[in-house]
Amino acid sequence: MKNDTSNPFSLEGQLALITGGGTGLGLGIAQAFVAQGAQVVISGRREEVLRKAAANLGEAADYRIHDVTEAASSSSLVDSIETDHGPISCLVNNAGNQIKKPTEELTDAEMLEVLNTHVLGAFSLTRTVAKRMLAADGGSILFTASMASLFGIPNITAYAAAKTAHLGMVRTMTTEWAARGIRVNAIAPGWILTDLSRASLDTDPERRDRILARTPMGEFGDPLDIGWTAAFLASPAARFITGICIPVDGGAAIGF
Repeated sequence: MKNDTSNPFSLEGQLALITGGGTGLGLGIAQAFVAQGAQVVISGRREEVLRKAAANLGEAADYRIHDVTEAASSSSLVDSIETDHGPISCLVNNAGNQIKKPTEELTDAEMLEVLNTHVLGAFSLTRTVAKRMLAADGGSILFTASMASLFGIPNITAYAAAKTAHLGMVRTMTTEWAARGIRVNAIAPGWILTDLSRASLDTDPERRDRILARTPMGEFGDPLDIGWTAAFLASPAARFITGICIPVDGGAAIGF
């Protein structure tokens, strides 16, 4: 990809698949991509949520019902999108789940449930999309990592293991695919206010205060903060950036 100085931040002509794109961070990423001119397909398990989100995003958005843990359906998902919209130029692995409990109480089944979604699910879809990208003109692949990829947070061992695995995949895939036209990066969101996190924080003011105290900017982020970073990483402006993880966290990763 050569430098384009006309509008290097534009996503015009790009088609992005965003897993878990109907709510929260995924929706913020979809909003930013659409604002920068991309066409997006959001995926998830809840059709009504996806339908409403796609309608709000406008004509540039479509949706597919898809469970990332159903690895065998990755090819049919991509085939369906390509048939209706053309080749995928950007994949955002954002779908996720979390089980919060002390490590000694975490079961093998619960650990596998989280790993199947974040690691195996994201890997399977990435492999499917990357094969198409390698046969075409390349593309961009993004993973939504976490503060748990960078430092310890209690009671989320399964989630931390999964999100740390994302960074290993980013680095290794970069060494294999960078020279073949695919850039692979990650974003590590800090504490972002979504409908879900807001409800949780409202019932635990002590935790809210603790988070703000360790965040140098002293505030929570917005899903669009993640969205704009993702849009940048997918754009020609980031053509020489690959294999990295960008914390978008108000300084939390280096705060005390």
